[in-house]
Formats: sequence, structure tokens, C-alpha cells
Amino acid sequence: MNTTIPDVTHYTYRVTWSPEDQEFVATCLELPSLSWLAPTQDEALHGLRDLVDEVVEDMHRNGEPIPDPLSSRSYSGKFNLRVGERLHRQLAIKAAEEHLSLNQYVIRKLGDVS
Repeated sequence: MNTTIPDVTHYTYRVTWSPEDQEFVATCLELPSLSWLAPTQDEALHGLRDLVDEVVEDMHRNGEPIPDPLSSRSYSGKFNLRVGERLHRQLAIKAAEEHLSLNQYVIRKLGDVS
């Protein structure tokens, strides 16, 4: 997070249909507390983009940290994952059966899901 104003067009936006509201709802992953309802996808996205602009400007004026766009963040390629002993054993056995390291096996499985 930073205190400079990022380009909010680089934020991650999503527009989906809301059956409960019978309208489209736009959300922003970087600012999950914000959303905008509208009868069309375009109106929902434009309404949220205007709201995000206002909120980010307000955060900047108040010296609050502003989230960086997900697209501009750095990722190391590493993360720790804790699993139970039983699952760890099962994964190690599956990896050995395929003549892979546990890391290679888990990467392959995660890639199969995406």
C-alpha cells in the first residue's frame, strides 16, 4: 500500500449479475468494501469507477494508505501452506508414485485446477 495515487484504471474490476437485486453489481478486488448496482454492465462498471476515483482521492487527502493495483504488485513465487499430517502424507505418497518431488507434484495439481 502506498500514499501516492495509483492509476485506478489498473485496478481489478468485476461485473456480475445479482439475482437478489435483479441488477448488475460491479466490485473492485483492491477495494472490496465498494460496489455499485446498475441495470446494465456498463453502467455498473462506470458507476464503480467513479466511486473508486472519489474514494481514492479522499484516502489520498486524508493520508491513508492506498492499495496498489494487483497487476503492479510483485510476487516472489513462494507461499507457505500448512496442511494436516494426514494430507501431507497422502500428497507425499502421490508425489512418490509419480516420481516427482512434493513441490513439483503440488505445482502440477494447482496448475490442473486453474
